Amino acid sequence: MVSDYHQKFLANKGVSLPKLKNADGTFTKDALVLTFLAKGYPNTAVVSKQELTNFIRAYYLDTTDVQQARHLSMQKGWNILSGQRGDKNAKNQQIPAGSYKLISLETPYDAFALERRAGFSGDFEKLKEKYGFRCATCGSREGSDHLFRKGVIVELQKSHMNPKLPLQAGNIIPQCQVCNRGDRNRWIYDKTGRVIEIAETQDGVRVVKTFLKNASRKIKVEFLGFLKILLRK
Repeated sequence: MVSDYHQKFLANKGVSLPKLKNADGTFTKDALVLTFLAKGYPNTAVVSKQELTNFIRAYYLDTTDVQQARHLSMQKGWNILSGQRGDKNAKNQQIPAGSYKLISLETPYDAFALERRAGFSGDFEKLKEKYGFRCATCGSREGSDHLFRKGVIVELQKSHMNPKLPLQAGNIIPQCQVCNRGDRNRWIYDKTGRVIEIAETQDGVRVVKTFLKNASRKIKVEFLGFLKILLRK
């Protein structure tokens, strides 16, 4: 069913259909998660991250953290809402934090932009070599145990320095799968993997709003005064 919908509605929009099986014949985690979220379509349920993890453990016993639902939406275009990102459906309803819901197999995820994912024709292996095959942000080495996440083997991924620009040479740093997570769309990184600016994205705006909402009154007043000075320039 998922494959049929993809071919009919999503393939021409740049949405990527995950492989069903790995080379060794086991099901891929992406395919398992997408199938689980699509159960009962179009009347899909809100699924917690723990439910997804329990399901994947039936196939991968050592699974501790399931990130596939987030990757399927932001990176591959599937219309999956995330409570952690604060996504809302067409009725402006928000799902709980730590949960996901597949809402359509006919339209891509709103924030998915194919042009941001295209354009890189360089040698990623050479780029990783320049970084000593380590994550630019946390320093974890590819193929080794993660420095800070127990049980995670590091996989280096192509990450945007600026999430509003295409994924192409000059806008890519290698990051591990932990650092290259959902909140990366909130920040602009330099070549050393350090955050240097808030990104002009929906997530970037949200992080500023959240910070101000949770800040003390003193901080809010100081921030407002600082903004007034900047706006006069």
